[in-house]
Amino acid sequence: MNTSIGEISVTIKKVDGSIPIMFLHGVYYDHHLWNYYVNRITTHTTIAIDMPLHGNSKGISKTDWTMEDCANMLINILDSLEIEKCYAIGHSWGSMTILRAAIHHPERFAGVGLCNMPLKAGSLFARLQFGFQHTMLSFRKFYTRQVSNAMFGTESKEKKPEVVEYLEKTLSKLSNKDIRKTDKEVITNVNSGYPYLDKLTVPAISLKGKNDYVPTTENFEMMIVDGKHTSPLEQPEKVLELIKKVVKR
Repeated sequence: MNTSIGEISVTIKKVDGSIPIMFLHGVYYDHHLWNYYVNRITTHTTIAIDMPLHGNSKGISKTDWTMEDCANMLINILDSLEIEKCYAIGHSWGSMTILRAAIHHPERFAGVGLCNMPLKAGSLFARLQFGFQHTMLSFRKFYTRQVSNAMFGTESKEKKPEVVEYLEKTLSKLSNKDIRKTDKEVITNVNSGYPYLDKLTVPAISLKGKNDYVPTTENFEMMIVDGKHTSPLEQPEKVLELIKKVVKR
């Protein structure tokens, strides 16, 4: 699908007469992050997006895209599909995108679910940290193992080895350039998310893992679940509960 950022891959499972549920994944993943949920939701159209440079969204024509462009991309997709209003569920980067889009276009969202959403602005320390980590990209197995440690709790990796296998698969589809660009715009150069929280008028529920690095907030209901930074894979039943709450509101 053509957007202001380039060609974005969109996977749709249609249910007539329903408000659609949009799904946006986080860094290093793709739309398959949401398979568990799409397979269980039978009452609403589901739309899962491959974020820029990820999955099948490789035709990105805007080389200097930013987080704000990602928010515009989401609205472009709603316009192209002639969707007046949707529910939106995000993980990490996806949540950051939804938050920004919902601030600028609240009338397009019936409710949002924000999983594992970072809020801190990029910093010099983050740039130095990721600059060092990117020197390890030539050693992909080592780099992937470090990412896995940041994404998943120990118990999750032991009980669900398939989550690590999925991360390995999706990371392998990203070039070193893709990773550097994504990390730059989503982590090291991103603006603070806190001002957006204060302006959000759309009904919202958030969720994070107990050992997740993202902060807790008091702006709206937050669910705390076991695990780390990839709750859609670590705690699927809890995230499904979040989705049901968002839709009921």
